[in-house]
Amino acid sequence: MDRDFLIDLFADFGPVTIRRMFSGFGISADGTNFALALRAGLYFRADETTIPQFEAEGSQPFSYQTRTKTVTVNSYWQLPARLFDDSEELSNWARAALAAAQRAALRKRPKARKAAKKTAKKTAKKTVAIAAKKVAAKKPVAKRSQFVG
Repeated sequence: MDRDFLIDLFADFGPVTIRRMFSGFGISADGTNFALALRAGLYFRADETTIPQFEAEGSQPFSYQTRTKTVTVNSYWQLPARLFDDSEELSNWARAALAAAQRAALRKRPKARKAAKKTAKKTAKKTVAIAAKKVAAKKPVAKRSQFVG
């Protein structure tokens, strides 16, 4: 699949951004990646809400082969071939895929906040330690008198 074909395919859906990704393209709308065009197949983002639709159509999740095993990516499912000829229904599936991607992004956000919180705590601890060292360095040292007498 080439870029022009994908632009035409998603014309009824609305504006999409198509970027080179791996051996194909990543397709996003509103800053959210919701589809992959890889190995002559088009894969839409899916979750527990939309996977039954893909299963009912006989679609399979995206998978690839490494040297030792086959890796299956259950979050992207192959678009049924019949949808390439039905732009209106393809748009409905694309909206469902975008919604699945947005739900996934919402589930990931709390982890990012926790990581930021941990980083902030570490930074605060370092700041306190540095401040303590500076205070200790500024303490006046009792001087011995030069003349003992």
